[in-house]
Amino acid sequence: MLKKWYIWLFGAVLLIPVILYGTWKTYEWILLERLRSIDIQVAPYSKEITSQNYDVIVVGGEPEGVAAAVSAARNGAKTLLVEHREGLGGLLTFGMLNFLDIDHEMRGEVANAGIFKEWHRMVGGRVTFDIETAKKAFLKLVQNEPNLSLLLGTELTKPILEGKRIIGVEVQGESGKQTYYANRFIDSTQNADLAALAGVPYFIGNQDIGVSQKMSTTLMIHLKGVDWDKVLATAYTHKFGPAKANVTAAWGFGGLLTAYKPSQPDVRLRGFNMVRSSDNMIYINALQIFGIDGLDSDSLEKAKEKGRKETEHIVQFLRKEFPGFENAQIASFPTELYVRETRHVLAEYQLPISDVWENRDHPDRIGFGSYPVDIQATSTQNTGYVLTDPIQYAIPFRSLVPLEIDQLLVASKAAGYSSLAAGSARVVPTGMTVAEAAGVAAVLSIRNNVDFREMTKSKEMISNLQEILTKQGALLYAYELEYPYQGEWFYPDIRELLTYGLISGGYKNEFPVDSPMKEMALVNLLMNGIERKNADLYVKLKERLTQVRYLVTEGQEIKRDQAARFIEYMVSGTKSKDPWAWVTKRNLVEPHLTSSLVENRVLTTAECYSLVAGIMQKLDVIEKMEGRSK
Repeated sequence: MLKKWYIWLFGAVLLIPVILYGTWKTYEWILLERLRSIDIQVAPYSKEITSQNYDVIVVGGEPEGVAAAVSAARNGAKTLLVEHREGLGGLLTFGMLNFLDIDHEMRGEVANAGIFKEWHRMVGGRVTFDIETAKKAFLKLVQNEPNLSLLLGTELTKPILEGKRIIGVEVQGESGKQTYYANRFIDSTQNADLAALAGVPYFIGNQDIGVSQKMSTTLMIHLKGVDWDKVLATAYTHKFGPAKANVTAAWGFGGLLTAYKPSQPDVRLRGFNMVRSSDNMIYINALQIFGIDGLDSDSLEKAKEKGRKETEHIVQFLRKEFPGFENAQIASFPTELYVRETRHVLAEYQLPISDVWENRDHPDRIGFGSYPVDIQATSTQNTGYVLTDPIQYAIPFRSLVPLEIDQLLVASKAAGYSSLAAGSARVVPTGMTVAEAAGVAAVLSIRNNVDFREMTKSKEMISNLQEILTKQGALLYAYELEYPYQGEWFYPDIRELLTYGLISGGYKNEFPVDSPMKEMALVNLLMNGIERKNADLYVKLKERLTQVRYLVTEGQEIKRDQAARFIEYMVSGTKSKDPWAWVTKRNLVEPHLTSSLVENRVLTTAECYSLVAGIMQKLDVIEKMEGRSK
């Protein structure tokens, strides 16, 4: 009897994995069948445009442009959407970026509702989607609006200006050059093309923090013949580092960064963001290409050529090393690159990274962002970083209103964000939320005969804007949230260093404030801080700054007097007997540090942050001292 019990138990144990596998495969089949069965009926595209005059013209058929145009049309505006491609969706469809970066707000809900939520449901409601389904969903949203006309295959050539006001756009299509006029305009192009042509001031990449580099550009990888069951198994064995996977997505595999050896300079393979579509095609976001000018067509073509060549080499590597890819083949190449940043327009309010860190609300909020500030690598010499992971922050309407040019809003990743804040705000769901608000704002501006700049100053109109957005399903509410190191004596110093991207808190929003800092780390922080805040002064001091490195004892924790010596030599090229007295006499150290550092002891990281931030705030004084010394 006992033996039979053991036999039954043994049989049950053997059945457990069979049952689990069968359950998994059933779920997989049901989900993929549901995604395959999505049937979005769209009418054939018609190029007939019967009017030259509109209430609102939106330029750019990116997801943001669709949201802006649909929003304006639903609120009663006669609207025209102009797009240079032969379809809608831009980066998500022609760039094949079909893995969404989803924001969640403080209560755990998806932060981006409204038109984004409507589109997201149409494509299956997951973080991944099928590209052809997405194209149809964008077109369906447009075709559902009787007030909305669409021009595909039509290039913007120039804006028509009346003083500082945009009154029309000249475009080039199959029928030649045409001019269309409107009362208000929304620029939802990737690169703020309309705004730039109109004369809106802007900066490129991260020039606002004194750096000329740009984040990497990516060519998506599109494969067929991949065994997804093996990919799942590889994810859970951690062969290429920690990874996660489900029926339609896999991500992680950070070990690929070092395991894969590129065949060309200025390219690299990072960890995978991988999508499995309902027809078992695989799309991978991982190939980084550096040194690309996203505003130069020749540079972009060279990048695509380099990306296609590297993809062939990557596939050979995956066939040999990554289980599941033994029979992988290239299915196609995207027609466009994923260019993360080019222009950032200057706006009435330039959303700073400190707002993101502080989870800040704004009275003119039009939407929330919460995605981690993902600063991608800028060269093969660095790996990128997460600067902070906010709970949520509000995007103000003022950030959509560009300087100098009237009757125009910019609603895209090129809107009025600092380059670091854009590391979060640039994600598509946030962009569609912002663009939906732009569409409503354009209609309100026309109805009330108030331009956008005046509108930013009207509490009544902002309240009306928010009320309409809420009725359309947007998540908008006033809130208060705390943030890391709030109220600490050193927080103003953290804020200064964050503003220039000199420190990063990662996903935990933490700094080693109580730990000691090494001498070399302090010197590097000083040098980078000066270079980013005042490049001209950095050039003048560069020789001495370089020599300061020779005063460093490798691996040594920094003490008060040694920190003062670094500062003294950097500023004057001298080495006095009492460097602490030298810097304090010249007010180069904040009073709170002067009173707390009464002895020559090891400094905490917080105290080092305060020293460096204090120097950065006194660079004008140092520049005058430098001038007098000559």
